[in-house]
Amino acid sequence: MKKTAFVLIAILVAFTGFGQDIAGQWNGFLKVPGGQLTLVFNISKNEKGYSTTMDSPDQGAKGIPVATTSFQNSTLKFEMPNARIGFEGVLNQFGVIVGTFTQSGQSFPLNLSREKLKKEAAKRPQEPKEPFPYYTEDVTFENKIDKNVLAGTLTLPKKEGKFPVAILISGSGPQNRNEEIFEHKPFLVLADYLTKKGIAVLRFDDRGTGKSTGEFKTATTLDFAKDVQAGIAYLQTRKEIDKNKIGLIGHSEGGMIAPLVAENSKEIDFIVLLAGVGIHPDQLLLLQKEKIERQMNVPENQIQQGKEIFKGAYDIIVNSAASRDIVKSQVTTYLKQKLEHKLNADQINSLSGSITTPWMVCFLKLNPATALEKVKCPVLALNGEKDIQVPADVNLEAIKAALTKGGNKNVAIKKLPNLNHLFQECETGSPNEYATIEQTFSPTALEEISNWVLAQVK
Repeated sequence: MKKTAFVLIAILVAFTGFGQDIAGQWNGFLKVPGGQLTLVFNISKNEKGYSTTMDSPDQGAKGIPVATTSFQNSTLKFEMPNARIGFEGVLNQFGVIVGTFTQSGQSFPLNLSREKLKKEAAKRPQEPKEPFPYYTEDVTFENKIDKNVLAGTLTLPKKEGKFPVAILISGSGPQNRNEEIFEHKPFLVLADYLTKKGIAVLRFDDRGTGKSTGEFKTATTLDFAKDVQAGIAYLQTRKEIDKNKIGLIGHSEGGMIAPLVAENSKEIDFIVLLAGVGIHPDQLLLLQKEKIERQMNVPENQIQQGKEIFKGAYDIIVNSAASRDIVKSQVTTYLKQKLEHKLNADQINSLSGSITTPWMVCFLKLNPATALEKVKCPVLALNGEKDIQVPADVNLEAIKAALTKGGNKNVAIKKLPNLNHLFQECETGSPNEYATIEQTFSPTALEEISNWVLAQVK
């Protein structure tokens, strides 16, 4: 009798799973060493079956296309070959998909639920808490060229007086004013540290992010530069700001944007490049891909094959003067020739689309040296020794060479030991460590930045 009941329950569970509509939002925590990463899958039903996008809120990533989605016999499968990502899970009687997430040969448990899950708060001991010992104000200012309104926070050492000021410029991807990632808020920590030292700070949400208006997904590096210029114009209207002491501090892509704004500008009095890009972007992306894959123990022959394929695609983009639609068609044709034995047509189109977005096309065509050679104000360039996203040596050397070629004599270049791309003290520099490290911003780096800025504005 017990055996019959068990079989009946199993049949009912299987039937329930088979008939359930899988479309909608599914949430889960990817259990990685030392922490958890929030993932959200948005599944839609279409004539061919299902399509899916993935969000990684902790990394500020949204709408990442999933190449293939299938749901049969209660088993859900995702594939993202270009990122070497896969997922397979089984829908159980409790409405939970119990499965495994794989990336580059590594496997991690991942259960998905329709409920919005609450993650245990990460330890972030450096995060400043109110009340702050300085004046803080939520502000808005308009980019009058593109007609978008940027929302941010201005911190001042005191409400009265005139102060030097730094505008913080975030890295790639949609970032809020704190450049928040993995529950770290590096721009909040940096703004707090500088304001306590007597330097005002303006930080703001990227266009289309947080409380800022505008469209992020169609914006380019040049568009973000216009948003920074709007911030400069706003600061010049504030009576608390010393208009002769306005500077820029850019992180990662922000380290490319700062020179674009500062070139031949009399309004900018100093810039700080934090993991700034000095080499050509296509070289950077290939080097970044190679270093990350090598740390993930991807076989060397696969690393070199992937490098060759992506170099060919980037070359098409960099060397073409055609419209983006034509460039995308050219890249798609090229990828079909190289990958048709590995990927289907939808997967190739997805990959082609991801490397021919408006932002990517603009980014790949920019040469950082062009702007750096025109920068005449003092420059501090810092990189973490273990940064594998913007490797220190090759980029610092290129930044120094371009500034020197342009005749800039007030340049400080420094590689900081044991720091990663986020300027955290780390073991390997791998992005997998970012979430697991409690430190948000190395005190050594904070001191280097503030001491140098204070020396420029005294």
